[in-house]
Amino acid sequence: MKRPRIICHMHTLLNGKVDGIANITDVGMRAQKLYFDIMLGDNRFYTGHRGWLSGSGTSEAMMGGPREANFTAPAEPVPAGDFIADPEAEMFYFAVDSSGKLAWEQNSFEYFDVKAHIVELIPANVSEAFKAHLRSISVSYILAGEEKLDMAIAVEKIGRIFGMDELMLGGGPNLNWSMIRDGLCDELSLVLMPTADAENHTNSLFESHEKYSTPAPYEFDLKTAEPLEDGSVWLRYDVVGQISED
Repeated sequence: MKRPRIICHMHTLLNGKVDGIANITDVGMRAQKLYFDIMLGDNRFYTGHRGWLSGSGTSEAMMGGPREANFTAPAEPVPAGDFIADPEAEMFYFAVDSSGKLAWEQNSFEYFDVKAHIVELIPANVSEAFKAHLRSISVSYILAGEEKLDMAIAVEKIGRIFGMDELMLGGGPNLNWSMIRDGLCDELSLVLMPTADAENHTNSLFESHEKYSTPAPYEFDLKTAEPLEDGSVWLRYDVVGQISED
């Protein structure tokens, strides 16, 4: 089965940042609700997905910060293969976790008014203690790659296991860029919010990281540009690909 169509759906400040002090203002939160509605609202634009994908940094932020990951070794061997605790959930949150460190304490969370079941994306060699912990709290997991997380395998399995033709990608910036670089992102959906803060230590929409990707010039083809009711602008681009430097 081919992988789902993957849409990177993000919101940024006018200074290109995905986080910062302007994000949590009343203006920033109103724009984030419009961003949410496009992906998950009652009259959502994107309708072919049942969830979204984010990196470990985004997951830790949702937890309120990193948690110490001390997992107890299981008394019995952990069954081989994937573990899907709630295959019929209405919405899923796919958490990229290359080392088995996300210390979830529950198997779902609410984003505005949408409840999402957590599915970890991990390589097969993460500890048995971590897998046992996930099973004990009914957090699902998908194995993708043996010693290193293979996102191509992960997204193909998401499509096959959950019957998805479409998957949303929601950051962070390292994951966004590595997915672009690996040819695993087809569209960029960007809500440009009417805010700025000029902070220089916060994260941008795309960022390379030596562990996952390298910088390169990429071309995007504008599909639509739509003003939103709060002064935001919703931009949609197809990902064209790397620009030749010849």
